Amino acid sequence: MLRAALRAGIAFPYECNSGGCGSCQFERVSGDLEELWPQAPGLTPRARERGRQLACQTVPIGDCTLRVRLKPDCQPSLRPTRRRATLVSRTRLTADMAEFSFRAGDPADFLPGQYALLDLPGVAGSRAYSMSNLPNGEGLWQFVIKQIGAGRGGAALFEGLQPGDTIGLDGPYGMAHLRTDNDRDIVCVGGGSGISPLLSILAAAARAPQLASKRLLLFYGGRTPADLCAPALLARDEALARRVECVTAISDPAHAGAWEGQRGFVHQVLQGWLESAGDASRYDYYFCGPPPMTDALLRLLMLGKRVPTAQLHFDRFV
Repeated sequence: MLRAALRAGIAFPYECNSGGCGSCQFERVSGDLEELWPQAPGLTPRARERGRQLACQTVPIGDCTLRVRLKPDCQPSLRPTRRRATLVSRTRLTADMAEFSFRAGDPADFLPGQYALLDLPGVAGSRAYSMSNLPNGEGLWQFVIKQIGAGRGGAALFEGLQPGDTIGLDGPYGMAHLRTDNDRDIVCVGGGSGISPLLSILAAAARAPQLASKRLLLFYGGRTPADLCAPALLARDEALARRVECVTAISDPAHAGAWEGQRGFVHQVLQGWLESAGDASRYDYYFCGPPPMTDALLRLLMLGKRVPTAQLHFDRFV
């Protein structure tokens, strides 16, 4: 239901598109619907009692009428499209992360910071991953992806898929894309594969004439020094290497060794930096990472620093 609405240009509210955030709740007025994931964590027991459902986890069976409060910010400027894409390469970045490059037959049209839904062979349900490259006319879609445990999506990507194999790619989606219509400096915060959309955002910001005089900062955290792939990824792009100020941190003191950089969770490192940076509302913030990191940043920036919500850009994934 959600994808159909967005393809039709309807400003249906959403974030994760995968059942975790609960943003796409609606009430069924008439018609029959099939629930794909009845236990999706995006719905609380109270919401279920009120008859609410998730548009990203329902399929219509015939004509339906829904009740939903539309959100103008979710009006898709680029309507998502389904396509087939071929794996070109898989490049290891760390022990559990790799950059995947796919090529499709049409231009890769998206806004820096958006994500796509991948339909993988032998895997039920789509998986959401953020693009790490810039929009292009060559149909190249790149993603930095982390393999987490024994997840079926990760196994398909890291172990099953080979160069030349094709997948379904549906996109673009997402609200956490780069804004260039203000005069604020940019702070990006990420951990793990959360570096993926931040690379796209920073690469676009570094090339945007209207942001030529603005500071671009990246705070990136990992468990150990071996997990910190951000500096190498920035170094391969001359514009990023020249413009981006990068602060890295490790969270596991047992693996510090000779590490001389910052220690602690990345939101704690950002908090320390903000203590001496002055007014926190002078910046636009883009962040991507595990839910605990996102929640900690929201508490810090919204409650602790009183940063307006319009300056906080993120997509909440499971």
